[in-house]
Amino acid sequence: MNRKYELVYVVSPDSTEEQVTELHTQIEGIVTRMGGTIEKTENWGRRKLAYVIGRHKEGTYVIEVIVGSGEIMKEIDRRLKVTEGLLRHLAVRIDESSVKAERARTKRIEESRRRRVARGRTDLRRRCDDLPEHRRARIENLARGLVAQEK
Repeated sequence: MNRKYELVYVVSPDSTEEQVTELHTQIEGIVTRMGGTIEKTENWGRRKLAYVIGRHKEGTYVIEVIVGSGEIMKEIDRRLKVTEGLLRHLAVRIDESSVKAERARTKRIEESRRRRVARGRTDLRRRCDDLPEHRRARIENLARGLVAQEK
């Protein structure tokens, strides 16, 4: 089953651009050999790390969106664990989160529509249905008085 994954890896700042490109071609080779595709690759360049890793305060960030099976990600993870010059890597499945986000969006839209319809009722009696009889009568009398003043 093909799923969408996001792979983020941070390469040592001592690495050259050629070494980063070589690592990308290795990952691309694994993905194509195992029947997957790389949808997008973004090289964010050299950035400051959130915390010191080893003696490094900076690293080169690369993000790749990969479509394929879980076996591809297992193989990539296995290879990246033993790669020299790689500070950290993280692979996350993103297709499930996009499905959850879509469900939440549709639920929010439906809830908003339902509220708009409920607020849009102009019939005073419908709004007052849940009120006790004495309060409903008082509100109706007030409404009649306001209507009489407007005329």
